[in-house]
Amino acid sequence: MIWRGLLVSVRNAAEATEALAGGASIIDVKEPLAGPLGAASPAAIAEIAREVGRATPWTMACGELLGGVAAILERIGQTVTLLGGDAVPPAAIKVGLAGMAAAAWREQLAAVHAGLPVGIAQVAVAYADWDRVLAPSPRDVIEAAASLGCGVLLVDTADKSAGRLLESTPEPELARWIAHARRRGLGVALAGRIAIAEIPAVVALGPDVVALRSAVCSNGRLGTVQRRLVHDAVAAAARPATVFQAAFGEQQL
Repeated sequence: MIWRGLLVSVRNAAEATEALAGGASIIDVKEPLAGPLGAASPAAIAEIAREVGRATPWTMACGELLGGVAAILERIGQTVTLLGGDAVPPAAIKVGLAGMAAAAWREQLAAVHAGLPVGIAQVAVAYADWDRVLAPSPRDVIEAAASLGCGVLLVDTADKSAGRLLESTPEPELARWIAHARRRGLGVALAGRIAIAEIPAVVALGPDVVALRSAVCSNGRLGTVQRRLVHDAVAAAARPATVFQAAFGEQQL
């Protein structure tokens, strides 16, 4: 699948409304209190899905693979059941790899991929601060993602109390990861406490998606999404328009 635009992570239906009103291209559902890819409850996810409807695609965070394949698939199954046949399912799910560097993470990631309901894709997640959280390196994740057919790589930060993406990772290193992902046929999303003022620099690196939460919330990551801040982020992303389009592209599976 090919993704384009500004992704905003929300934790409830009210935040989804604000994100859409501000111009977000993709809505992501997560619970920030539960970690960098904290899973929201199936009930909260279903409520957000109904609010988003067919306005734009939406995705959901499913926590860390360390929690077990069965638990992840069970949560996804519960969510799909709650949504029912009329609601739009998530376009994709995301699973973090913190603490998995020494484990059989490739096999477990493949098991998640194989267990997904038809029509739901998997975004591969590489943590920029992988060495800090004992996760596989981004290069290893890229190779695994390509072999699984994930389609999209998300580069994020796991430790939200540490530096932002551009503070923790040199831009040339990010550029190398992006180039590697491109060579393996992957789309790329960048996240990690990216500030609105940093968006043009992030866009210049050439990702397909810029993913935000803290920058578009009042009082930071644990605050509330505000439409005016989303609007400001969309405007910042549009400045170097040669490498960024505020639209969600067609899925290619």
